[in-house]
Amino acid sequence: MPNSFADLVEQVAPAVVNITTTAVVSQPTNGPMFPEGSPFSDLFREFGFPGMPGPGQQAPGGRGMPPQRSNALGSGFVISADGFIVTNNHVIDGADEIEIEFYSGKRLPATVVGRDPNTDVALLKVEGDEALPFLEFGDSDAARVGDWVLALGNPLGQGFSASSGIISARNRELSGTYDDYLQTDAAINRGNSGGPLFNLEGEVIGVNTAILSPNGGSIGIGFSMASNVVSSVIHQLQEYGETRRGWLGVKIQDVTPDMAEALGLSTEHGAMVTDVPDGPAKDAGMRAGDVITSFDGGDVQDTRSLVRRVAEAPAGEAVDVVVMREGNPETLSVTLGRRELAEGTSSGEEGGPADSSGSSEVLGMSLAPLTPEVAAELGLSRDATGLVINEVNPESAAAEKGLAPGDVITEMGQQPVATVADLDSRIDEAREAGRKSVLVLIRRAGEPRFVALPVGEE
Repeated sequence: MPNSFADLVEQVAPAVVNITTTAVVSQPTNGPMFPEGSPFSDLFREFGFPGMPGPGQQAPGGRGMPPQRSNALGSGFVISADGFIVTNNHVIDGADEIEIEFYSGKRLPATVVGRDPNTDVALLKVEGDEALPFLEFGDSDAARVGDWVLALGNPLGQGFSASSGIISARNRELSGTYDDYLQTDAAINRGNSGGPLFNLEGEVIGVNTAILSPNGGSIGIGFSMASNVVSSVIHQLQEYGETRRGWLGVKIQDVTPDMAEALGLSTEHGAMVTDVPDGPAKDAGMRAGDVITSFDGGDVQDTRSLVRRVAEAPAGEAVDVVVMREGNPETLSVTLGRRELAEGTSSGEEGGPADSSGSSEVLGMSLAPLTPEVAAELGLSRDATGLVINEVNPESAAAEKGLAPGDVITEMGQQPVATVADLDSRIDEAREAGRKSVLVLIRRAGEPRFVALPVGEE
């Protein structure tokens, strides 16, 4: 346990900055709002309540007071002698003016170089005549739970402040696709956002971003975006002014123990491919039902690790992807696309219950062949094939797995099914192979999902 953090604070503090932003915001009326013509508005106007318009007048700005300038505070840190500064995107989002206050008291205006809402990171730049003290990123992957850390920033607008604690947890996920937070009990409050989290070597291993609190104050649960994520984003913002993440072009889900058993996998690690739309993966020969176990030489534990690995890989480069297909590993060379160009919204619509005519009972489900009319109602192409679920026995394993009327079974045992006879054949094959369950690919509102259903004994 260190006797004092004073030497470390003296070493790193000159590169930590306070950030003040100014923005024009609409102001609501100072008084209560009443429906037009309400007698209460006349009452409050008679007593001179501010913001209440007179007869035949409209309140300034339509409903309230005129727009006013609003200030907000945050923190940041310098990463280069020529004035690049890292902070949180939410600190500068919507700002008209950004001012940087240095440890010496000097103030400079800043411009936005680039920002990434997905990781809540922004890169700023100041211009000056003198070289600035700056900080280096450390390796957040080397940080361990229990390590001492130091947080510097501008909590609650009180100016430069230091707090110490330990790393309480790693690899926390809050809400974003690329989240990788270090959790710390070092005191972090509003105004600390964008400030650095240091290890004892004075390296930045995190950017203080969020707190978990019922009252808005520190209760010892703070989150810092891991430096390995931030440094990758900052490098792209410096070079391009925007992020350029890799894109594989697959839909995936985690491999569950029963899915691993159904596929004959030795472990439940990896990411199951549920759909391969047009894109890099499809061009490389990847198929729905493949399990991605390795990406660019590194093992894939689950979908989250794959998404992060792909995002960190450069767009346009070829990488080796190892998949398990029918029990055997295959290596595919995939030239990654760029996620920002490929992102779009799903057009699938929720479908209602399907026609139950000609249905059959299998594994606790009432099934019927998919017709062009029903496919169109469910948001699928009219030439889609499969079996639509009309009813699910609430006591069945299918119900336990979340299957519902309107779902469409398109594959079982990684083979297409178009009739109930196809389904029965896949179930018999699974039983003959000694499997306890069979892998089923369903589509719900057009979105694919794998489910392992127990087949039991005949």
